[in-house]
Amino acid sequence: MNYPLDAQITPRFAGSPAFFRLPFQSDLASLNVAVQGIPFDGAASFRPGARFGPRAIREMSSLLRPFNRVLDVDPYKILNCADVGDCPVNPFNTMESLNLIAQYYQALVRARVTPLSFGGDHLVTLGVLRGIAAARGSVAVLQVDAHLDTWHSYFGSLYTHGSFMKRAIEEGLVDARHSLQVGIRGPLFSPDDMQDVRALGLEILPMDAIVDWQIQAIADAIHARIGDTPVYITFDVDSVDPAFAPGTGTPEIGGFTSQQIIALLHRLRGLNIIGADIVEVAPAYDTAGITALLAARVGYEILGLLALQRQ
Repeated sequence: MNYPLDAQITPRFAGSPAFFRLPFQSDLASLNVAVQGIPFDGAASFRPGARFGPRAIREMSSLLRPFNRVLDVDPYKILNCADVGDCPVNPFNTMESLNLIAQYYQALVRARVTPLSFGGDHLVTLGVLRGIAAARGSVAVLQVDAHLDTWHSYFGSLYTHGSFMKRAIEEGLVDARHSLQVGIRGPLFSPDDMQDVRALGLEILPMDAIVDWQIQAIADAIHARIGDTPVYITFDVDSVDPAFAPGTGTPEIGGFTSQQIIALLHRLRGLNIIGADIVEVAPAYDTAGITALLAARVGYEILGLLALQRQ
């Protein structure tokens, strides 16, 4: 079993940065979870820079200790995990990048390895879902996000970080009956935007509707919608208020606090998680690395959920 470097032996600021200080490994044969970056931001509509997200998150993940006190689990003693590097992309060709991502994740899933990924802008999730669907069929998606990402096009392009979910549903990659979006907020282009989402079959828990809910009530609604359906979690850091996550391309005020998000993740135990990504960290706009640290922590909490699931 791979285990993170011991911070009592090798200081956190020493050594080559890897996700959670895990070893780098290219062989998938013995792995339960492969942790990787997807350094692509060619589909960003406002501030670019998420291509550098994986590097920043690797560095900040060195702050995290192995034992999860709340979930009462050390994921690295149950799951064999490694940093498998970065998924190949073409920074000058969006469509080729989507194909490269899909091929990469199809191979991961067929090797019976659970992917935990760090982006990159949100379009990378379309490539991931293509690969997963090719290997195992459509899955439910839990999208934690400030934005719908179901817009038809932007400046004539059908493939942007604001359209990944619509394309994924159109392509039959998503079991929309058991999928939902949590944390949606902010102004829209048109009143039709929300109707378009519901026409796709998604349930929406917008911030204005759940602002007075207890975290447990939000978790209960997620469990009720997803049940035991295999689910892929895609987490956009802009779901968290920019006071806590400033380092992102399209910040939106009025979001979750970082504490609320971690508490919500703790209450997702029992879901049948088959993979996850954390996207849209743009380090150039990040204050003291707090957004990258948040992304690393979200990934760590998902590792804990995966460990409990394996137990």
